[in-house]
Amino acid sequence: QVQLVESGGGSAQAGGSLKLSCAASGRTFSSYAMAWFRRAPGKARDFIAAITWSDGSTYYGDPAKGRFTISRDDAKNTVYLQMSSLKPEDTAVYYCAAGLGGIVSQRYPLWGQGTQVTVSS
Repeated sequence: QVQLVESGGGSAQAGGSLKLSCAASGRTFSSYAMAWFRRAPGKARDFIAAITWSDGSTYYGDPAKGRFTISRDDAKNTVYLQMSSLKPEDTAVYYCAAGLGGIVSQRYPLWGQGTQVTVSS
């Protein structure tokens, strides 16, 4: 059974850092892209970042550019999101997803349960 499990969320001060993890189990994801999205209360889901398993290509949504870094550990089947220079507007539930790649959530059929990130000023 395929599972994506996020961890690493929590609270941080503005300007601080957090690192999210997404562990994939149940099958290998060598042909899938992995991505992070987020949803803040009352707002639409935002694309944050994605990485391909094949060559490690990465791309970022506007909220993440210059501040967040997506990476992977093939041996652990885990994807990370290193978040720095956090802002209160980064407060959201962050979701890990696996799928075809791109910035559109519909291209990712597999989702984790989400992890809350709260940034205070």
